[in-house]
Amino acid sequence: MGTKRAAITGIHAWVPDYVLTNDELATLVDTSDEWITTRTGIKERRILKGRDQGTSVIGIAAVKGLLEKTDTDPGDIDLLICATTTPDMLFPATGNIISKAVGAVNAFSYDLQAGCSGFLFALTTAAQYIGSGYCRKVIVVGADKMSAIVDYQDRATCIIFGDGGGAVLLEPSADGLGLCDALLRSDGAGEPHLHMKAGGSRRPPSIATLEAREHFVYQEGSTVFKFAVKNMAQVAYEIMNRNGLVAEDVAFLVPHQANKRIIDATAEKMGIGPEKVMLNIEKYGNTTSGTIPLCLHDYEAQLHRGDHLVLAAFGAGFTWGAVYLRWAYDPG
Repeated sequence: MGTKRAAITGIHAWVPDYVLTNDELATLVDTSDEWITTRTGIKERRILKGRDQGTSVIGIAAVKGLLEKTDTDPGDIDLLICATTTPDMLFPATGNIISKAVGAVNAFSYDLQAGCSGFLFALTTAAQYIGSGYCRKVIVVGADKMSAIVDYQDRATCIIFGDGGGAVLLEPSADGLGLCDALLRSDGAGEPHLHMKAGGSRRPPSIATLEAREHFVYQEGSTVFKFAVKNMAQVAYEIMNRNGLVAEDVAFLVPHQANKRIIDATAEKMGIGPEKVMLNIEKYGNTTSGTIPLCLHDYEAQLHRGDHLVLAAFGAGFTWGAVYLRWAYDPG
């Protein structure tokens, strides 16, 4: 990962107040709490409401909380990377908007888009800046407002997604803790199965694309599920093997919260029990780039210095990957 290892030295997360339950969704589309829970494990999700409220709202709240929590001067931040699939706008980068709002006046910032794997891709990228010595303090944000691109007439997708995210602070580690290894993969053959049909340069927005409802998530659930189960589980297993880890070594699997059945398959492949799996999908649903930092934040009090963690994700592209890290601080 470079000459210096990058360690997570703080984390904070934020979700909107509005709770969209399965029962409320059942008033919008033909579904039920039992149907959703059985197939996904999701009970509710958070929705960011209000005019001109974009992903930056989530990122700003997460970063402000992180800076306060770690007693970090925003002027000391060298770089901010925002992993998101739902930027406020095509340009400028949402990372730029977040940096200005939090006072990170000396940081350069940009967005990184790798679907639900975005946080892992951004975390690994940030570690290279630390490892090379180019940066000493880097913030990685994983946040999405998926409600902005979900069709609430399509029960196959609207039940899955929610809004939220988190941010981590990365700093050099002198004691071997931090990001130890990463396996990142992508396959453009996944494009037909999970994408948004219009809104980019290939099919710019028009009356025709709006009327055809082409500005929403399109997903072929069965194909995506099969690919995710196989590849997210395999890459998590591979990163354990190449680092000589056995199930007993792993304190937690930190999986992308897309579907509980995918999470269960990954844990089974790794040989770890449910007590070692971070799970909050029932509260937030799939927040895309936000799921892993939300998990780390929710479980922060259970983590201890030196703990071995495996982070794993799968997303549109297709993209997938796993990160092995050793946690760098104790609770409190």
